[in-house]
Amino acid sequence: MNSYTHPLSLGQATKLRALLEELGFEFSPKEYTLFFAQKNKLSVAVYEKGPKVLVQGRDVEEFVQFELEPKILREAKLGYEEVHSPEMFEPHFGVDESGKGDFFGPLVISGVYVDRGIARKLVDAGVVDSKRISSDARIHALTDTIRKSSQGLVETVLIGPAKYNELYEKKFGNLNRLLGWGHARVIENLLARKPGCQRSLSDQFADVRVIEASLLRHGRNVVIEQRPRAESDIAVAAASIVAREAFINWLERKGKELGVRLQRGVSAVVKETAKKLVETNGPDALREVAKVHFRTAHEIAPEHYAPPPAREDWRRRAAPTA
Repeated sequence: MNSYTHPLSLGQATKLRALLEELGFEFSPKEYTLFFAQKNKLSVAVYEKGPKVLVQGRDVEEFVQFELEPKILREAKLGYEEVHSPEMFEPHFGVDESGKGDFFGPLVISGVYVDRGIARKLVDAGVVDSKRISSDARIHALTDTIRKSSQGLVETVLIGPAKYNELYEKKFGNLNRLLGWGHARVIENLLARKPGCQRSLSDQFADVRVIEASLLRHGRNVVIEQRPRAESDIAVAAASIVAREAFINWLERKGKELGVRLQRGVSAVVKETAKKLVETNGPDALREVAKVHFRTAHEIAPEHYAPPPAREDWRRRAAPTA
């Protein structure tokens, strides 16, 4: 194990700094961190965002088990995952997506199969939810590890912007239904190669019936499980990384083709790039690179793209009093 990350409270961060000082670590400034320390090729960085700790280098596992967990986190998880989360090591598919909140780029849904042996390899390799990984290089490296460790039982459905816009407007009219259809395709493809798997897990994004309704003959007997923060499951975390890499690769490839940098998210920089594309190639150019039901498309080309409808309030209203 050469990398470990975990969220911290500010109090835990303060205690960790004191512990590192006591252990003889040397501190040096590093951008975006509360502090950064090193000793004998082991580095400990506590980042402002979170905050969270990232331990890297030599003897990571020893430091986490004998210093970080008992003295700071007050828990023993590393090496005990099968005790704390036994279901994570049972055969199942993990499914996750990337790109659904990004204006530019495709919607990517990926799935990864794990059993006890594969899950242990992925845990030991440092696989975590892709949102906890800030380095694209790390995403690429882990994707390679996931593909090798999972015996190639990895599936990805990439819906490019042109197809995404067509499906959204002409067939689904709703992101959750489109996402459910994509999840079902990934599960079906995995089941065709691993028909004995009986469970699939993903983050909770819609009524589970949205996925079940899209499953074909291969998927009628699989149990579709959704839960909040499913990315804590190793198979879902692995799927999030595989999906993220496909999304990153598409943006880079399309950006080079157009001679622009297609940024992630929906920031002001994203809007500025979209404006330049419209000025150069016309409003229809957005259909090839962006999700045009986003409000951003309407803001850039209001005469060409309608504003999104108001979100429905799904919260149950209080019953009227007598």
